[in-house]
Amino acid sequence: MKFTQTLIAVTLTSLLAACGGGSDSAPAPQMGKFSLGVSDNPADATEVNIAFKQVVLKSAEGTYSFNVSNNGAAKQVDLLDYQGSATETLVEGVEVPIGEYQMCIYMENRETVDTASSYVKTNDGNDHGLVTNSNGSCGGTGADNPDTGRLFFNKAFTIAAGANDYVAEFDLARGIQGPHGNKDYWTLKPTSVQLVNRADIGHVKGMVSSDLMASCEAVATGSEFAPAVYLYTGSTTLANMSDIRPTVTAPMVSPLAVARVNDILDGSGNVTGHGYEFGFVVAGSYALGYTCVAQNDDPEAANSPTDEVAPFFIHADSQDVVVTKGQTTVRDLGVAL
Repeated sequence: MKFTQTLIAVTLTSLLAACGGGSDSAPAPQMGKFSLGVSDNPADATEVNIAFKQVVLKSAEGTYSFNVSNNGAAKQVDLLDYQGSATETLVEGVEVPIGEYQMCIYMENRETVDTASSYVKTNDGNDHGLVTNSNGSCGGTGADNPDTGRLFFNKAFTIAAGANDYVAEFDLARGIQGPHGNKDYWTLKPTSVQLVNRADIGHVKGMVSSDLMASCEAVATGSEFAPAVYLYTGSTTLANMSDIRPTVTAPMVSPLAVARVNDILDGSGNVTGHGYEFGFVVAGSYALGYTCVAQNDDPEAANSPTDEVAPFFIHADSQDVVVTKGQTTVRDLGVAL
């Protein structure tokens, strides 16, 4: 079961008073507002639900914890409900002292199916438990229960005076694995999440023509297709656009992200087109690649167009995709520029 990526944002904010001792005359710490979001989308699932419990920020001066539960129950978010630049609020109104932080996000782990918690629903209609294979506390604070998983961000980030808006981007294309051996649950790698500062990002979206989709399917043959758009650095040529794999050797280039191509429906439920969106892309220049066989892109293996059982290939490319901070770049594929 394979995955492609798109983006979701879940804003995490909450009001936090400054903590710490000292005399009444001690100066109050300067505060900054903090917001956070999460993101992604797999190709072989109809739902990817994460039950969020807690967010913890840790600095040299202190640890700050935010409970994101609803009346004692974890906040369940289906990532596929928030593709592209859409957002879902978990906690509102955060203020913390300015400084450098690390962060943990805690989620419920479920090895057996619990549709009120973390689980994956696949295209065959079956439900599976979902866990992350990391746990423990974050700066002495956190959920240490056996059924709690920890997503830990090794890279420190800065909260400055004023508004600070971050996105925790879940790269499920690389970071989620289906059941192995006698296990029936899915596993989310804690390293599959990275922080992106919204101040540095823009968006990319567009349409994919029916002609382009049909031409790819004619090359692929078969009856199962998963259309997706792959995002690559700079001026990566079509010939050098790699699949997702553990090791990529030059001149091949691994994709930065992958976005599902979704049907666009009118008010009556009729398909009027096909679109994709990357919701959080750091400003810069990129290339895009289109494939109709994203389901054959196994992140743990090298995949090629010569594979007789599950061929993978990038069918067409689009170059010179320039992303500007705070703006949306529109690039249609299979349509004359």
